[in-house]
Amino acid sequence: MNAQPLTPPKAAPSRRALAARLEPFDSYWQAPKDIEAGYSSFAAYYRANYLQRLPADRGARILVISCGPGYLVNVLAQAGYKSVVGIDSDPGKVEHARRHGLPCEVAEAFGYLERCRGEFDVIIPEQELNHLTHQETIEFLQLCHAALRPGGRIVVYAMNGANPLVGSENLAHNIDHFYLVTEYSLTQLLELGGFRQVQPFALKLYVFWKNPLNYVGLAVTTVLELTMRVIFMLYGKKVTVLSKKVAALAVK
Repeated sequence: MNAQPLTPPKAAPSRRALAARLEPFDSYWQAPKDIEAGYSSFAAYYRANYLQRLPADRGARILVISCGPGYLVNVLAQAGYKSVVGIDSDPGKVEHARRHGLPCEVAEAFGYLERCRGEFDVIIPEQELNHLTHQETIEFLQLCHAALRPGGRIVVYAMNGANPLVGSENLAHNIDHFYLVTEYSLTQLLELGGFRQVQPFALKLYVFWKNPLNYVGLAVTTVLELTMRVIFMLYGKKVTVLSKKVAALAVK
């Protein structure tokens, strides 16, 4: 009796080999140790930095990339947005989101975007862009551009190299931080990704007003950033965003 040839097993879908190894771009790494507590503690941060930059239309289709346990997705749902989806490559983090009834799914950022064309009004990556290399960043932004509808917008952020106190430390303390940006170079990246009307802005960190120490932190950092801005002017540099992290809104 002749032996039948074995049917080779189907190959599993290959993961896109991104440069980051310990903190991949398509998974959220800023959650506190008490993940459940983050749903309330992070809400003020997202409301202060994101909601005012989103469409008034609560039917806008929004994609949150690297959503982790769904902190931002939860804030958007509470704000009345009815068509939000979050993706993250870590099944454990997505499971936390699903236990809260949030519309999140396990997916890798690049592969997911490659399957989308003109589907979203807003795309928000929750991970810093500098967890990608420059070339990966440009490719990622181009994929986001293709996944947006005409007039759609993207909100991104990265570590700010213009801040002389923490800029170099932000780059050095994590091997998966591949570069720093300023408001100018972040604009360049977005333009290379196909975007226009780029509006850089500082991410607000001291937004947790129940803690009195945040008022002190806000006062101290405000004075420091104003001082640094004056120093930059003396050197002929026009730098306006000196926060720890710099973000930008851009339009397709």
